[in-house]
Amino acid sequence: MGRFVLILLDMLRLRSAPQDVPPGWLFATLLTLAYIGQGFIADQILGESDGAPRSLFAIGLQFTAVAALLKVRNLQERLPQTLSALAGTGFIFGLMSLLILTRVDPARPQPDLALIYLIIFGWSIAVDAHIYRHALSTKMNLGVLLAVLIFAANFILLNAIFG
Repeated sequence: MGRFVLILLDMLRLRSAPQDVPPGWLFATLLTLAYIGQGFIADQILGESDGAPRSLFAIGLQFTAVAALLKVRNLQERLPQTLSALAGTGFIFGLMSLLILTRVDPARPQPDLALIYLIIFGWSIAVDAHIYRHALSTKMNLGVLLAVLIFAANFILLNAIFG
């Protein structure tokens, strides 16, 4: 387990890739459940009434898009490791975001927290792009495009469905 944590930390620095994650569906499933669970706990802490279905939808859309892209590229065997990488890094980014969001005071401006949150968001897009690049055996610019498009699709659909 310690080796996997180091792989994830290296992935956050764009130095490891999904192929470095232990293969197999058991690991992917456990990480996905941890990622979803962390989202549910964050929703409870932040008092989001529709947070659980929103989290499930967002994760489901991202994972479905990745599965479809891997299928189109005939690289389905990479799916468990790719989902493990996305769930593991998503879990870490979720914890970082939660730490920032619990410090927000709506009664006063906090540009420092806004900047930190924006940096975390940009960093998460870069890490997702890095994962997509390796999983799909493509260039980083296409990975960035996919990361932005998947995020945008999630944003648009979440707003359309949940308001």
